[in-house]
Amino acid sequence: MSEKIILTGGGTAGHVTPNIALLPGLRARGFEIRYIGSHEGIEKSLMEAEGVPYDGISTGKFRRYLSMKNIQDIGNILKGLKEARALLREYKPDIVFSKGGYVAVPVVIEAHRLKIPVIIHESDMTPGLANRLCFRSADRICCNFPETLDLLPKGKAVLSGSPIRSELLSGSRDAGLAFTGFSGEKPVLMMIGGSLGAQVLNRTLREALDALTETFDVVHLTGKGNLDESLLGRPGYVQYEYIRAELKDLFAAADVVFSRAGANAICELLALRKPNLLVPLSKAASRGDQILNARSFEKQGFSMVIEEEQLTAASLTEGLLSLYRDRDRYVRAMENSPAKNGVDVVLGLIDELTGHI
Repeated sequence: MSEKIILTGGGTAGHVTPNIALLPGLRARGFEIRYIGSHEGIEKSLMEAEGVPYDGISTGKFRRYLSMKNIQDIGNILKGLKEARALLREYKPDIVFSKGGYVAVPVVIEAHRLKIPVIIHESDMTPGLANRLCFRSADRICCNFPETLDLLPKGKAVLSGSPIRSELLSGSRDAGLAFTGFSGEKPVLMMIGGSLGAQVLNRTLREALDALTETFDVVHLTGKGNLDESLLGRPGYVQYEYIRAELKDLFAAADVVFSRAGANAICELLALRKPNLLVPLSKAASRGDQILNARSFEKQGFSMVIEEEQLTAASLTEGLLSLYRDRDRYVRAMENSPAKNGVDVVLGLIDELTGHI
């Protein structure tokens, strides 16, 4: 009889893609896999596309300020706890793995009450509220940054790195160049992370194009609705709203990367050993986690960082040229990191807690 695992997490793609990265290893071990998420969150479509049976539960946001929505969400949270407990009793998993987000909290809490082992993963350097609420219920707490270990309960913390999708590691530079139409005579700069939160990055990159294309061929992932039709067909520059299947090949072709500093994105750059320039979201637009993530990677020698307030076409150009000149130093630092790809570490913990070893 095969063992069973519940995966959970939701709210953003970053709460789902590490779960997807674990699927091949879990299937190779013979696990029956189910996913618990919100009823209509992004996690639903992503996991159904992977062929994983999916159950939705009610969820609410844990606000730390006064709001009338708190009253409604208390009811949703209590309903979610009841629904999670019913699903866990029905499915009887041997273990739960949570990538975080508010929808995961009821699943983790109820799994602990039912004496089901739980592993959770914290992406950012400072744990978010949803994961902090789960610390007591977790048997192991994985993280991406050495600094995070001091913020986690002793005896539970594991520096794992983020689980990275194996296909990202199997790209072809030649295929990436063929897809973009670049000759390979110039180094390739890729900007990734062009979501709605990266408008300033999109704009600054385009302002710097004249200077950048003297040295680089530029691949620009703009985010949905952010193409600039006036730049279509420009030599040395290609733009795409979103790339899925060919992303591995674009990574393989890229010599340096320009990005925001979301934890999963930069952990992918670490696993791929891509020298990178990070512009974290400012505190005005976030709780400041990207700033801490970026500074940790800078301190470890993996990344160059420019604060958003200092980002201009000139500073971007100067930074990327410097990054490319010193690229070997950044690659060496990443090669020496103990946290490159968390898949093996997390699967090892799953084996440990389910008695595989």
